Amino acid sequence: MTDHTVRAFDRELELLGRKIAEMGGIGEKMLADAIDALIRLDADMARATVAMDKRLDALQREVEETAVLVIARRQPVGIDLREIVAAMRISGDLERVGDLAKNIAKRAVALSQEQRLPRAMIGLRHMGELAALQLKDVLDAYSQRDVERADAVWMRDQEIDALEDSVFRDLLTFMMEDPRNITICTQLLFCSKNVERVGDHATNIAETVHYILTGEMLPVERPKGEPIGGK
Repeated sequence: MTDHTVRAFDRELELLGRKIAEMGGIGEKMLADAIDALIRLDADMARATVAMDKRLDALQREVEETAVLVIARRQPVGIDLREIVAAMRISGDLERVGDLAKNIAKRAVALSQEQRLPRAMIGLRHMGELAALQLKDVLDAYSQRDVERADAVWMRDQEIDALEDSVFRDLLTFMMEDPRNITICTQLLFCSKNVERVGDHATNIAETVHYILTGEMLPVERPKGEPIGGK
């Protein structure tokens, strides 16, 4: 490629990177706000979180359209091609993070009239904090092109899985103790599953970062905690 073409290509890659960074920032905020809205039973915060999802969806479409045009125009190979494919993959994962945060926020609205929530909210808060940290770390790994940091996120996936198991057991206990808890706890079970899925998408991004930097895929089987009820 000519020097002019190389500079133009670099600008296109930088544009993709900026869009991914914006998506990451929105995804992180949506997750944090959704968990806060749930803990505080704050319906207004929850509705504001739901509204943010439109911008995330729009950015994902922009990333995909830009990536396809760059591939068609530049016909990149090697790490350049991996960078572009990775941007599409990561944008898809971040869009799903937004959807999961939106789902939690919607359930926060539904629960906002409740006068009491079970002690398992403590576990859910911890799950949210872990998922938020995973997401932050993997986005930092992507922006800094740090394969070791990405691999560390991949290895930590089982922490959220184990905590989800604990929250599940607590909520089940609350439902058995008092049937009036069933509706609330069922909503919270869905929330805990959504948070666990955020952790899975952070792990997906970690795999993509590893692929960008090494050209190799991590093993298909990700580290997992022991399933509910044991093996």
